[in-house]
Amino acid sequence: MTSSISLDGKRILVTGGVRGLGQAFAEAAVTAGAKVAIADILEDEGQKAADQMGAAFVTLDLAEPASIANCMDQVAEKLGGLDGLVNCGAIATGIGGPTMMETEIDVWDKVMSVNVRGTWLMSKAAVPHLAANDNSKIINIASDTALWGAPKLMSYVASKGAVISMTRSMSRELGADGIAVNCIAPGLTMVEATEYVPEDRKKQYIDGRALQREQLPEDITGTALFLLSDAADFVTGQCLAVNGGFVMN
Repeated sequence: MTSSISLDGKRILVTGGVRGLGQAFAEAAVTAGAKVAIADILEDEGQKAADQMGAAFVTLDLAEPASIANCMDQVAEKLGGLDGLVNCGAIATGIGGPTMMETEIDVWDKVMSVNVRGTWLMSKAAVPHLAANDNSKIINIASDTALWGAPKLMSYVASKGAVISMTRSMSRELGADGIAVNCIAPGLTMVEATEYVPEDRKKQYIDGRALQREQLPEDITGTALFLLSDAADFVTGQCLAVNGGFVMN
């Protein structure tokens, strides 16, 4: 993909950058001229992916606060600072199907620790580096499931709803540091993490969209590049639903 949005000179960290949307965001940022680091728990795959896209790689376990702190220290050293953070790392597979009555407490807690606490701690660790520069950006990747209340996915939906609300609160607190904080709520996107989704749910999305087709990673990367760019310097506290019109807010 060739980008028309420039990120020349920007130093960007993408968590969960080895596969799926995270990989697409990282590749798009590299194409747009940014110096990029990807962070992921998949160490062997991560180094290979980073080498292929021309990025740096750092190991990250979002469930472990010490790993988050260590990751940020390494990223700041490798990139020489930080201008943008894309919080894409999350638990999305293997948690769909059970009803709210069937969801196990340990699954709920694990999803919350990674998707919510991990996003908060990653952002917290990044703030000193982002605040050192003008017009820095944080993008939190949420999900449109939190906007329409997808059933049989409650721990994930709740975690992404928290990410949306947290984005608004973070934008208020970090505005004084010149940091813009926004989130993107993608629809069901055709990536490895969504392969397990039942066909009836995939059909529900396609049929319910104003633009009736499958959603691909490249349908979302342009929005992320815009929010990371200088063109979005006065955009903050917003949740952009990018889902072909399945949810309109």
